[in-house]
Amino acid sequence: MARGKIQIKRIENSTNRQVTYSKRRNGLFKKANELTVLCDAKVSIIMFSTTHKLHEYTSPNTTTKEFFDQYQRTVGVDIWRSHYERMQEQLKKLKEVNRNLRREIRQRMGESLNDLEYESLCGLEQEMESSVKVIRDRKYKVITNQIETYKKKLRNVEEIHRNLLHEFDLREDDPHYGLVDNGGDYDYVPGFVAHGGPRMLSLCLQPNQTHHLHTGGGGSDLTTFALLE
Repeated sequence: MARGKIQIKRIENSTNRQVTYSKRRNGLFKKANELTVLCDAKVSIIMFSTTHKLHEYTSPNTTTKEFFDQYQRTVGVDIWRSHYERMQEQLKKLKEVNRNLRREIRQRMGESLNDLEYESLCGLEQEMESSVKVIRDRKYKVITNQIETYKKKLRNVEEIHRNLLHEFDLREDDPHYGLVDNGGDYDYVPGFVAHGGPRMLSLCLQPNQTHHLHTGGGGSDLTTFALLE
């Protein structure tokens, strides 16, 4: 039974369209390879899918550039020349944009103002004032953020200080703790550790040790507690 003729029109379903493109592309490349082998022809095919993916076939031992060079010589056109001219035109436009930007930068630095008319100078002045306002607002915002950060740090330090004072006051109220007047010259007993600096110590005197201190009894077993490291 003969296969029905397929109507040539755009396939609406994207999946079916992609499958058909892949199958027919492979078939086209296969035919191009057969034509190259059977007829010793040079064949080049360039294809772009709907997803802009490039697929190409070029006869073995022939590069795409060589193929287009031969095409230009045969038909008498210079594809690269027209492309080069377009690139030169684009480069010229970019250079003009660069010159204008540099001139505007110099004008904002107070230079190259001789060619400006009164209206242009007024416009430049307004732009500069607007820019200064934006910069000043940003500066004040940064300063405000820094002040808030410092305030938070200060509140933390004050909280730590209050906690230390509170802990110190509690120990002062306890009759078993006290600061020792070392000969009247110091209000605390400095202690030292083997690998650190001095620290303040609180002495804890047990009730049964008071008699030994006043009567000059044997050595005291005073217990020391570190208040500040």
